[in-house]
Amino acid sequence: MASPSLSFSSSLSTTTPLLRPSAFFLRPRNPSSSVIRAKIREIFMPALSSTMTEGKIVSWIKSEGDLLSKGESVVVVESDKADMDVETFYDGILAAIVVNEGESAPVGAPIGLLAETEDEIAEAKAKAASGAPPAATSSPKVEESVKVESSPPPSAPVPTPVSTPGKTVVTPYAKKLAKQHKVNISKLVGTGPFGRITPEDVEKAAGITPKANNVAVAAPAVVAAPATAKSAASYPEIEGSNVVPFTTMQVAVSKNMVESLSVPTFRVGYPIATDALDALYEKVKPKGVTMTALLAKAAAMALVMHPTVNASCKDGKSFTHNSSINIAVAVAINGGLITPVLQDADKLDLYLLSQKWKELVEKARAKQLQPQEYNSGTFTLSNLGMFGVDRFDAILPPGQGAIMAVGASKPTVIADKDGCFSVKNKMLVNVTADHRIIYGADLAAFLQTFSKIIENPESLTM
Repeated sequence: MASPSLSFSSSLSTTTPLLRPSAFFLRPRNPSSSVIRAKIREIFMPALSSTMTEGKIVSWIKSEGDLLSKGESVVVVESDKADMDVETFYDGILAAIVVNEGESAPVGAPIGLLAETEDEIAEAKAKAASGAPPAATSSPKVEESVKVESSPPPSAPVPTPVSTPGKTVVTPYAKKLAKQHKVNISKLVGTGPFGRITPEDVEKAAGITPKANNVAVAAPAVVAAPATAKSAASYPEIEGSNVVPFTTMQVAVSKNMVESLSVPTFRVGYPIATDALDALYEKVKPKGVTMTALLAKAAAMALVMHPTVNASCKDGKSFTHNSSINIAVAVAINGGLITPVLQDADKLDLYLLSQKWKELVEKARAKQLQPQEYNSGTFTLSNLGMFGVDRFDAILPPGQGAIMAVGASKPTVIADKDGCFSVKNKMLVNVTADHRIIYGADLAAFLQTFSKIIENPESLTM
């Protein structure tokens, strides 16, 4: 199966301080004009999803010194959900690898250097070794600024903004912050390399207090020691225990679970007879239909009649009514959890839905899902029935209105209105919902509709 790929943008080192890195993204209007060309370009850590803040290098497909062609895969990056091949926009030579395999870097940080010709390889290697971004060639003005920096700095040095004409260069995370806090990027002056706008610039413009870890660097080590000791004392070490760091995916899961705690949720359980569904499953199973596909189709059909349960609240002040019904289904994979999305599940027939689900599961386990295949869900389904679990509560994913937890179907003794006893298979479903937009009556009505579809499942095959 071919790996998904993403192209990265690069910055550059120029032979003159007059050229902004943004020129890298633009073609000269007149190719024949005398334009000083870029020599060394930075390869950035790309943002592979809306929640990604850092990425891990799984492997470098190319080695230092290899020639690269535009569109060629260079490196495999592990995001919070998948591994993706990253392609280059430019021809050149992979002069230096800044972030090695197994190491992580923030989104927008340099992970490698691309040289235009062999003449720049030595310079790129030197820059990579020093940890400094590619700098402009020396000039009288540059030498003067170096001399000033070599003098004793003040107690709180402030980076000098670089303001040059051209296209605004913004790190991906800074763009996300600017959109979140409604900051006009075009009015900012970046303090990053070559005038690049950084997350700190956006936070400053939005009036947000810098994070504590930015200040802690300047604080004396003696002050930080008591806090560290207190933290360690809170969790006594157990003899023979082994601390294993989270994977990138586990970090993302942890972040989402903590974020979900800020949402006021409530839960409603509903018992549903499954004899008819079990009989239908036995008929369609030889055709490749899974129980997951049956449940997803039933949920999608119920959501058509109860669109409020398919809505979400993303800002705490308004409803987001989703026109598409995208059923995300929780899947356990090695080292984490992911929710592949069956998009437009209400519009696909049962057999096509099952085929699509099989493809998504294979891609999920190979960590090859595209971002839109795991981050576009509007309603989530979690099924532990295959493990014999009769009931459980699911945690609401951030950005969604509801999640359904499905337990196992088990024989249950039932008394009818005449007092006669019989045994029927029943399963218990529990739905966790955002109480800001979904109320008890909404959820009860949805579950009644879902129950009718499951107990009379002929419509699932239409």
